[in-house]
Amino acid sequence: MNFDLTEERQMLQDTLRRYLADRYDTGVRNAILDSDTGFSAEIWAGLAELGVIGALFSEADGGFGGAGFDIAVVFEELGRAGVVEPMLDTAILGGGLVAALGNAEQKALVEDVIAGGAHLALAHGEPASRYDLNRVETTARTEADAIVLNGRKAVVANAEAAGHLIVSARESGAVDEPDGISLFLVPAGMAGVTLTGYPMFAGGRAAEVVLDDARLPASARLGAAGAAFPALETAVARAGVAMAAETLGAMHAATALTREYLLTRKQFGRPIGTFQALQHRFADMLIELEQAQSAVINAAGHLGEDAPRRDLHVASTRNLIGRVGRLVAEESIQMHGGIAMTQEYELAHIAKRIVMADHRFGDTDYHLERFIALSTAAA
Repeated sequence: MNFDLTEERQMLQDTLRRYLADRYDTGVRNAILDSDTGFSAEIWAGLAELGVIGALFSEADGGFGGAGFDIAVVFEELGRAGVVEPMLDTAILGGGLVAALGNAEQKALVEDVIAGGAHLALAHGEPASRYDLNRVETTARTEADAIVLNGRKAVVANAEAAGHLIVSARESGAVDEPDGISLFLVPAGMAGVTLTGYPMFAGGRAAEVVLDDARLPASARLGAAGAAFPALETAVARAGVAMAAETLGAMHAATALTREYLLTRKQFGRPIGTFQALQHRFADMLIELEQAQSAVINAAGHLGEDAPRRDLHVASTRNLIGRVGRLVAEESIQMHGGIAMTQEYELAHIAKRIVMADHRFGDTDYHLERFIALSTAAA
């Protein structure tokens, strides 16, 4: 099987890598992290102009890609450069759900996302839900011609910048049933919606969202009532591939920084990279990195398959990426020494991104358990 990129994806990768190399460095990122928004509007507009956002949507939705390998190419480069702009939240999660469930009027929002003019945020996770997508306590009840939302959402990434929140709420069933969950397109700043924002450890901003009798028209619902769970699963599976690819790119960056440091830092009159013990440790990193690369390719290639098989491969990849990522981050820091922990050095941010990626949409233990459960069900 040929795993080489198509000519179009190779062009996308080269263009994105050059753009980020010219405009994104440690100083630029630190300034973005210190800003009130947590991202750069200029960088975001540049990514949209290059067609990077459009590459994450199918032609039917106004883009020119949307397949697993398109996602992997884009997010590996974003991870390699340590980009903190909310591409995952606006395009993969928010835009993906609107494209999958929205009517013609709602899908017009996708065009704005692709053009770089709109931000979205998925408000799904709750204080008691941990990683379980099916656990939704937020309620949606119908009153006359309105829908009233009540509940609380936790760690809603990009919520403050989003023009619309995509809020999950239960219209029927028990709190842990997949059936009965609906999604609603909630305009930012509407009455009954309160946001408490804060910076995230690895970059960007999130918010706690409280819904207190937030009243929406019935037209705000995305898709059929109580039937949003399959679309949620698909969006999170795509996000899982994106996060795995982004972590892979960050691991490539950490490995390159470590190699450069081993060849330039001297002790006893020679580069420390000539010491056999460090050579062996660095070789182990490279071997694990190759395994991680293969896992991302595997997950991207299965992203379009039926849900059980798709989720099996995503769970396997997320488990491996989490374990390898932790190894690469720890080894890179240890072989650098104290400089690796300073905010002014690139590796500090890269290592944080690698480690924290394992805590969104399931950590290594969660995905191992999920892989076992899906494998048993398929047997």
